[in-house]
Amino acid sequence: MTPEAHKLARFSLWQVLANVFVILWGAYVRASGSGAGCGKHWPLCNGEVIPRAPQLQTVIEFAHRLTSGGVLIVAIVGLVLARKHTPQGHVLRSTAGAVLGLTVMEAFIGAAIVLLEHTAMSVNERRGISITLHLVNTFALLVALTLHNRAALGRAPRWPAGGRSLVVVGVMVLVLVTGASGAIAALGDTLFPVSTLAEGLRQDLSPTAHVFVRLRVFHPIFATFSLAALLAGVPLLRRGLAPGLASSLAKGVPVLAALQYGMGLVNLALLAPIWLQLVHLLFADVLWCALVWLVAELADVEKTAA
Repeated sequence: MTPEAHKLARFSLWQVLANVFVILWGAYVRASGSGAGCGKHWPLCNGEVIPRAPQLQTVIEFAHRLTSGGVLIVAIVGLVLARKHTPQGHVLRSTAGAVLGLTVMEAFIGAAIVLLEHTAMSVNERRGISITLHLVNTFALLVALTLHNRAALGRAPRWPAGGRSLVVVGVMVLVLVTGASGAIAALGDTLFPVSTLAEGLRQDLSPTAHVFVRLRVFHPIFATFSLAALLAGVPLLRRGLAPGLASSLAKGVPVLAALQYGMGLVNLALLAPIWLQLVHLLFADVLWCALVWLVAELADVEKTAA
């Protein structure tokens, strides 16, 4: 690997880590009820560039805006570096462009959430739509970031075309639905906290409960289907695979999914403390990126075998 390629690979890895941090901090903003810390103002915070004498919620929300702006700058720098160190038409330019485009989209969705006041303790039912769109775009951004990092390591992404890679893509769709239901469940936990698990179950089954509460029950159902698909389907993909990264990922992804599922059960039993919500989300992001990498590796195997 040339010094330039090494620089790009290292930069892309830090880019992934920075974005995961911002994702987790955004979840903390939601879980702590700090989303309205800057009021109904964007990009200003309470009408000011830098808030004076801010309350804790304002500090939390303003810090999220600063870090979000930071990863946007990083995405711009990443595209500049890709264009500087690669020839025209190189895949790294495309993946860097995708990362920048989806990062800008994240900013627009975040701005819309603030301006529509889908923050803090708002129970507006349309908030479910905005938070779902935000999650889908975030997962798309993680796809772009993962493929960009892989491309920086000299592994150009290919379109899934064979049976194995398409099976994993199908599983990813189920995982995405699970993630969306998890976002709604986490929002319900924030807006309608309970003191006991039994009280939470009564809320979930009450026909008069808010829609965010009634939808919470679907998350463990989707999570169970996702885990079953991963445990049953992904190991089968290892059959006939030569030892290598694809085989290792096919072995490790179901284990990671099982750990994530167990963490979800603990999160439910402990009534979703904020710290565990963040760890649960971190594992979800890692699992998603591992699935993306697995699809890319299987696509390579299928291309070689063709």
